Amino acid sequence: MGIFQTLMKKKELIPLVFFMTFAAAGASSFAIYSLKKTDVILDRKRNPEPWEAVDPSEPQKLITINQQWKPIEELQKVRRATK
Repeated sequence: MGIFQTLMKKKELIPLVFFMTFAAAGASSFAIYSLKKTDVILDRKRNPEPWEAVDPSEPQKLITINQQWKPIEELQKVRRATK
């Protein structure tokens, strides 16, 4: 009960505690939301090459202006040779 007694003695701390609690809850909820998105991959054992599963027609995270995806022939040859 030490925190509540301090808040009752110093009432000017109540808004500070409220806003800090609100900010911490918002940051935590955004972190959990970001980890649940499909473009965030935490399991490297089941999917060691996650860049292979990226859909080129879907815009990516930051900013995409006039994105046109064309396969690079050298990479296609390497991919065919390794499979």
